[in-house]
Amino acid sequence: MATVLMCRRLPRLSRVTAFSTTSERKAEHGSSRSEKEKRDKPGEAKAGTESGATIQLLKAQDYRVLYNPAAYARGRAGSQLHVGRDSSQALGDTVTGPGAVQAPRAFPTASSQALSPVRSALHKPRSSTLVPQTSLSTLYTEEAEKENREVHDSKEDPRTFQKGRPEYRSLSCDSAEPAQTLPAEEGDSILQSVAGCEGSPGVLTDYFLKLSRLPAERRAALASDPRFSALCHCAVTAIRLFSTTDLIQILKACVPLAVPASHPLLKACEAEFCRRAWDMSLEQLLLVADCWRCLDRSVPSYLGILYSYANLHWKDLTLPQFVQLLYIIGEGRRSPVDLAQKVESTILKHLDAFTLEELGAICLGLFKSLSGISDHVMRRIADRVSLQMEDMSTYALVNVLKMLRYTRLDHPPLMRQLGKVIPARIPATNIQGIMHITLTYSSLHFFDEDVLAAVATSLPSKVSYCRSKDAAKFLWSFGCLDYEPPNEEEFYSSLIKQLHTKLHEFSKFPEHLLTALLGLAFVKRFPEELIDFALREEFVQKTRSSKYDLNKDLFTLGKSIEIECPTYQGSRLPPQLCQEFTKMVSSFAEREIYVRPEITEATSLLESVLGGPEYVKSHMILPHTRSSDLEVRLAADGRPIPFNFKDPAATKQLKDVGVSLTDDLMSQLIQGRAHNQSPAEGGSETRNPRQERGDTAGTLCLGRVLPAGATSQPEPKPGCWQPREVRLALQVSNRNHFCYSSRRLLGLHCLKRRQLRLLGYTVVEIPFWEWFPLLKRSRSEKLSYLHYKVFCSTLLTRAA
Repeated sequence: MATVLMCRRLPRLSRVTAFSTTSERKAEHGSSRSEKEKRDKPGEAKAGTESGATIQLLKAQDYRVLYNPAAYARGRAGSQLHVGRDSSQALGDTVTGPGAVQAPRAFPTASSQALSPVRSALHKPRSSTLVPQTSLSTLYTEEAEKENREVHDSKEDPRTFQKGRPEYRSLSCDSAEPAQTLPAEEGDSILQSVAGCEGSPGVLTDYFLKLSRLPAERRAALASDPRFSALCHCAVTAIRLFSTTDLIQILKACVPLAVPASHPLLKACEAEFCRRAWDMSLEQLLLVADCWRCLDRSVPSYLGILYSYANLHWKDLTLPQFVQLLYIIGEGRRSPVDLAQKVESTILKHLDAFTLEELGAICLGLFKSLSGISDHVMRRIADRVSLQMEDMSTYALVNVLKMLRYTRLDHPPLMRQLGKVIPARIPATNIQGIMHITLTYSSLHFFDEDVLAAVATSLPSKVSYCRSKDAAKFLWSFGCLDYEPPNEEEFYSSLIKQLHTKLHEFSKFPEHLLTALLGLAFVKRFPEELIDFALREEFVQKTRSSKYDLNKDLFTLGKSIEIECPTYQGSRLPPQLCQEFTKMVSSFAEREIYVRPEITEATSLLESVLGGPEYVKSHMILPHTRSSDLEVRLAADGRPIPFNFKDPAATKQLKDVGVSLTDDLMSQLIQGRAHNQSPAEGGSETRNPRQERGDTAGTLCLGRVLPAGATSQPEPKPGCWQPREVRLALQVSNRNHFCYSSRRLLGLHCLKRRQLRLLGYTVVEIPFWEWFPLLKRSRSEKLSYLHYKVFCSTLLTRAA
């Protein structure tokens, strides 16, 4: 038997272990698992490593290591005619445009199972041993796998809501197989009679209806039959002779016939329906719109007419017509602005009458069309869903979560109930549904360990069905919430391996790779080969030309690898690009961050505590982390060290100020600051240290004399430390830095604190739950609090 030797280059992973203790990590991040539990379960990490990619650790220094018709759900009849294309898409190979929302696709059992053995084998883990070529036993095994294919490979039907009311039958196109098929011979008879293009419009309509009832394999052959082309040509020629009812019947027949979206017949039908639209009923207009959806044809002009018609006849809309209209709006990927207010009022009017599946369809339509909705309306929908969640299908529930995420509405009752209901459903949910559930938690900063653990447990067996977008969102969500699941090695190695599999997609969708790598960086994982790919010049250029602003993400990734993996030898961001990004981020911080009341108040009070603005600096120590710090420097004996001489407030008194050469000043110039003088005394009105440093004779700075004419000492570089100097990085945090209603830091802010410590800073927290209430208290209370944070926190850190 012939054999094939398969060699595979496995990805390397830099895993940096923070030097903080377990207790520190728990205190900062709310870790859900102790070191003891890890030691008690050594088999988990071992099993995960064996099932995933080989992981190689880097030892870091000094610490341990549009309208998108193709996205529509195709009916069963149409799907059977395109088994090869739909099957590959069922495996998650298609990737939607960045930021776009892909409609779930309805796939029949036949389509999802009609995968070739070669295609199925592509998603099995490759073995490093000798593998025999396809044999009969292998085929039997693959057939069994196809028959027992997990539901995560299925695509949900977005039209399930239509089964709840009989009224939808007249509003939608039924793309199911005909109940009674005609024999194939009758199709030949019909096509023979078309030769002379004879017959009235009614006869032509009857021909199309009969051909649409042929067996699926016979219908598939019509596309290449010249006689069927002749029939279509006859219909185009007589297009204006058909009644509206007959023309709708022909369009409906085109759905099971799988007429291509670009076919001349459909073009003629579209033009004719646009011409007749204002003479049709709303029921007919909605039915025709649904046919276009089933035929994957983009018809923006027709939809525009439909929306205008609905706007004029809004009061006549029945409940099913309203839901169907929102469904069509969602599939059209465009939100009619003039309908927004009417949509909201109608939702509130019928809120209690909608079925749960209709509520899901409404939310999906609003989400796909990027329609804004008020917090009040979304909260009312969430109120009802939270009370009836157990009776709601997972698909409809996920659609509600999409809209909840889009509106960024916090609804604790719904999220708590979701945490009770959804973990048990995760194993039976398809991969995109799981991704949207996970992304909802991270987007709303809502941490629920039970849900995340259920996702992590279920994902490795389904990871081969992840699109690049799905894998990226999973990694981002877990990193954003700073959660490492019990099966962390298996979980992360499987997703990293999937990123390698989808590497070819990232050139077209660079945002997905950066999203994934940032999520990994948040939890101290740095896959070298992927990072090297992301920081190459050609990939950086793709991110720069993207319609998304990826500069900040690229900056965060590039600088993080410099700090956390000093032995990394791959590609890096050019220095000039880092300077450009730093300037961009700093400009934003000056406008939006430094001016926040909680930060300006803390800065001003710290200046009073320490003796002046030269002792504290409000800036970003790590610009790539996009949040501010209050930096303070202390000498070995605990006294503040002045260093902020570039701050306008610190230098404005140095201009045009003469200095009297007193005996005391001469003594200081020769010997340095008197040891018995406290910083508070130096900052008093009688002896202001800023007035003691003039620009006429010389400047006293950090116990040294600068040349005459120098107004300040050059700012020390980050790596230049005085002997036994302590640098504090005070973090004035706000609620957005933490998980919802908790003290668990988000991933980006965990990364920032970790990197500050790696650079030698002592991180001092001024958390919002302490500082914000103090803002309303007396000045003396605030000064006392900040004094304790600067000096007592430093002493406690040294003692530890």
